[in-house]
Amino acid sequence: MTTAAPQLDQDGEVERDAIDVGTTATAAEPGKRRVPWRFFTGRAAFYLFTLWAAITINFFLPRFMKGDAVSSYLARNRNISPEAADALRILLGIDSDKSVWQQYVEYWAMLLRGDLGISTLHGLRPVGEVLASALPWTLGLVGLATVISFAIGTIGGAIVGWKRGSRLDALIPITTFFNTIPYFWLGLIAIAIFSSTLKWFPSSHAYGKGQSPEWSLDFIGQVIAHGTLPALTIIIASLGGWMLGMRNMMLTVLDDDYITVAQAKGMPNKRVLWAYAARNAVLPQIQSFALSIGFIVGGTIVMEMVFSYPGVGKLLLDATNAKDYALMQGVFLVITLSVLVANILADVVYAYLDPRTRQTEA
Repeated sequence: MTTAAPQLDQDGEVERDAIDVGTTATAAEPGKRRVPWRFFTGRAAFYLFTLWAAITINFFLPRFMKGDAVSSYLARNRNISPEAADALRILLGIDSDKSVWQQYVEYWAMLLRGDLGISTLHGLRPVGEVLASALPWTLGLVGLATVISFAIGTIGGAIVGWKRGSRLDALIPITTFFNTIPYFWLGLIAIAIFSSTLKWFPSSHAYGKGQSPEWSLDFIGQVIAHGTLPALTIIIASLGGWMLGMRNMMLTVLDDDYITVAQAKGMPNKRVLWAYAARNAVLPQIQSFALSIGFIVGGTIVMEMVFSYPGVGKLLLDATNAKDYALMQGVFLVITLSVLVANILADVVYAYLDPRTRQTEA
């Protein structure tokens, strides 16, 4: 019994089936993978420059604003002597005897030591401690709600796009309708219905009044009860964008030749949907998700104001009103770092799912 001779391409190499090789979601040459050092080095240089630029802007921005943190602090505490006010300016690094360059160098030295300064709004507490007390609330609520919304919207959009022309298409205008409603209106409606009328959920705060944070079942239950309503409003408000974006990308991907070839070969529909179509259609969603994850650290300020939630967004708003520049700089720095880390992770995932990215840039 003889076997057919392998087909050679124009370069004299054995041709390989398009489905066996894979799409952009799979490796083109298994066994010959190389670490794309050029890709990662270029990305690292870009993000290091972005970090330096963001920290530099973070340093100069408060100095372009009118007033200073000490003047605002003296307005709230009128029994401070002039000598104490001068000492406070030195402590905050805004004394007039130093040049802007000296202040800039000292600011970098403080950052490298992990010192973010002190907050005049919170009784001269270190900014790091203030951020550490507010950051978990924002990550736990807004972060979890965003991840759930992204997962539901992406999976739902993939299914709706796959079954285009079916009754599932009605989900798109319904979800996008909630996406167009201003969040504060959606939050107030949710409070009016589920809190004031039905009494299902508390209307404000992260836990009951008079309680102090502790690791107990009662306290955890209170946190879940207080966080359910704002989390649901975040999910409902952002679900439409994820679902619409994924559905549109699915419609584009389904017209590609490799999907037609896969279906012609008799490949199961589930595998075509998730291993080929959805895996390629999700690529643009990843960058948007990275930005969303990064800005989670900034908190949803409107949400935290509507529900009186003690997160980083409300902390930033209070710091801006009180001209607490050290706290503002600390919040901006955390937001910057979170956005950069989220985009780095998105680049890694993107390069893994789409080998063309790392092959082109390497």
